[in-house]
Amino acid sequence: MGSSTDFDFLCHDWRVHHRKLATRLAGANDWYEFDGTSSTRSIMAGFGNVEDNMLQDPHGPYRAAALRGFDATHQLWRIWWLDLRFPSEIGVPVAGAFDGDRGEFFAAESWQGTPIKLRFIWHKDAGNGPRWEQAFSTDDGRHWETNWTMDFTRR
Repeated sequence: MGSSTDFDFLCHDWRVHHRKLATRLAGANDWYEFDGTSSTRSIMAGFGNVEDNMLQDPHGPYRAAALRGFDATHQLWRIWWLDLRFPSEIGVPVAGAFDGDRGEFFAAESWQGTPIKLRFIWHKDAGNGPRWEQAFSTDDGRHWETNWTMDFTRR
């Protein structure tokens, strides 16, 4: 069952190491890495938070934000992504909850015209700090391709 305190671990200032797959859903192994910063603050009396990100992507640095809200009735979190490169678009929300220190969040989405299932996994502590992973599936979750990871270290 989810709780409004599930993301309290993330409410800090962070250095973030990103690892992204350049070519997605093609069996590629063309990973690239870069750093950034992130700062998360609680909102709505603890039933939400906002995360402000600066991504130093070598293809062009950009800012982005995650907005999270907790639905106490269904005990689910929903997470939206807003990317300054596309300021008129907000991502489809992923929905899910934590089971212990691991949270899984899902949405139906599309990638370059292909219908996909989108998955976020949050690890509250992956050894040195939190870790986030994004994966796509084109077969309704039978197989997943992880295409982006973020490792967080406190600033």
